[in-house]
Amino acid sequence: MRREDWQLPAFDTLLWLGRQHRHCVVVPVINEGGRIGRLLARMAALRIPEAADVLLVDGGSHDGSLALDRLQAHGVRGLLVKTGPGKLSAQLRCAYAFALDAGYEGIVTIDGNDKDDPAAIPRFLSALDDGVDFVQASRFLPGGVAENTPASRDLAIRLVHAPLLALRSGFPWTDTTQGFRGYGRRMLLDARVAPFRDVFTSYELLAYLSYRVPRLGFRCLELPTARRYPKGEVPTKIGGLRGNLRVLAILLKACAGAYDPPPLARNSS
Repeated sequence: MRREDWQLPAFDTLLWLGRQHRHCVVVPVINEGGRIGRLLARMAALRIPEAADVLLVDGGSHDGSLALDRLQAHGVRGLLVKTGPGKLSAQLRCAYAFALDAGYEGIVTIDGNDKDDPAAIPRFLSALDDGVDFVQASRFLPGGVAENTPASRDLAIRLVHAPLLALRSGFPWTDTTQGFRGYGRRMLLDARVAPFRDVFTSYELLAYLSYRVPRLGFRCLELPTARRYPKGEVPTKIGGLRGNLRVLAILLKACAGAYDPPPLARNSS
């Protein structure tokens, strides 16, 4: 898929201080309030900005949590704001396209709701440096931590989402719904993957890549990580019966190959 054929939502670049490192950490956010500040403070304390450039991609926050002076104080080098349609997958397409255009060799994505422990980011960066194409965080591997995960979500991941993607992709995934991941440049640019398409608007891109990338023979890896939900609060954009049924429908379509690029797109360069 040629660069001029990428389908991207409109977005504005409110902050861009230029590329300093080979890899970047992309943080998708929308109205995260104090959670994004806590995550960025933890990353700064871990000196993550000294190892990879930190870029935020906002889906349209209006809570005042993304003041540029505060972001820069925590080492953030870029802030993109999606103005076109779509939800998470649309945000990610904006950020991934921007990162590839800027010349990054790898991208680590971590949710902006402060559920994931950013201490694992250096291990993701190391795996990308070693040539791994797709790194997935897992709270369920030995050494991982799953704290206060809602019971319904825990069962859905363990009994449905991860097993089905493992079966259909050929890779033994254990934790497939979270967005703490690492992607290599060559995989994202491969025409057989073609992630820059308008079919990816909400949560399709996450399930699709877990299905498609191993089937194409790319190097994949799961790393044990900690994912902690705060007590009495479930910071998630997926809620209720309708939201969970939508995720299930996306999973089934991904595993059926419904999001695979058409043959013409696969063969273009």
